[in-house]
Amino acid sequence: MSVLKPSTGSPRALTGLVAEAADALSALTDANIRIIQDITGRMRILALNALIEAARAGEHGRGFSVVAGEVRSVSTQIADVATELQQSLSGRIGALKDATEQVAGQARAERLVDLALNAIEIADRNLYERTCDVRWWATDAAVVDCAAAPTQGAVDYASKRLEVILSSYTVYLDLWLCDLAGRVIANGRPGRYRVAGADVGHESWYARGRDLASGEDYAVADINACALLGGAQVATYVASVREGGDVHGKPLGVLAVHFDWEPQARAIVQGVRLTPDEASRTRVMLVDAKRKIIAASDGRGLLASEFPLKAEGRPSGSYNDDAGRLVAFHVTPGYETYRGLGWYGVIEQLPH
Repeated sequence: MSVLKPSTGSPRALTGLVAEAADALSALTDANIRIIQDITGRMRILALNALIEAARAGEHGRGFSVVAGEVRSVSTQIADVATELQQSLSGRIGALKDATEQVAGQARAERLVDLALNAIEIADRNLYERTCDVRWWATDAAVVDCAAAPTQGAVDYASKRLEVILSSYTVYLDLWLCDLAGRVIANGRPGRYRVAGADVGHESWYARGRDLASGEDYAVADINACALLGGAQVATYVASVREGGDVHGKPLGVLAVHFDWEPQARAIVQGVRLTPDEASRTRVMLVDAKRKIIAASDGRGLLASEFPLKAEGRPSGSYNDDAGRLVAFHVTPGYETYRGLGWYGVIEQLPH
């Protein structure tokens, strides 16, 4: 599986460099302003002393008194300019730092949206393959023959054939062939999962598979914990088994493939490339169309809670929640002929 890599210069690192430069400029400005203020202060004192001496000199000190007054006036003007300069530069440096933080925040949010898209795209590509698998295997001769006439010999042969498939496709827990009455008649791992004869007619995936219009179609159920598979979390995809393996033949049964969801999904959400600092305060999730958490990098809330995503009709975006966390999201774009199921990749990150 591939995931997006972070840029070599992170927004926070660039912000830090700008902030350091702004702080250095501010310190330099303050130091020089203090020097100017010190000089103007000394000039005022000298001017005051000169006025006093000029007053003592009487008529002979009148000209010197005018010069001393001008010195005091100039020193006051210089002090006023220095104060104005300090206030102006402080405001502009602060604005620069604020603007830099804002740009860095936007870049951070956009990056997390991209990572959320990357996570859901990996899931889409993975599940697209499941739709291809189930429709292909539903045309297998052993599967078709067993659905048409489920004798013991046909069931045994179909189970062996399904077992061969499972040995090559390790992402599946089991493959079930069901008849039109909703009963499992063969599976690929009968030694591990004794499901033959089980009634699955009440399962949503079975009803959808039974009602498919042709062998070209498929159906899928929401991620759930399957009791018949030891409570494992599965993504179940189904296709109809048809007479002669013809996509428009008479329906004979339903083939269900149970994708081993939890470890595959965990690899996706934990494989998102984050820095060590980001990883310690970031949660990566996949949520379904009902906002139910179906994968989480910290393992919390799986299939048991919903995430309060505020997408507000947007396919992607970001926002800060009431706790100050940055939430980035992207809806499933689908892959090839797989339209997706309305799932979202979601990344929740605490402030630094």
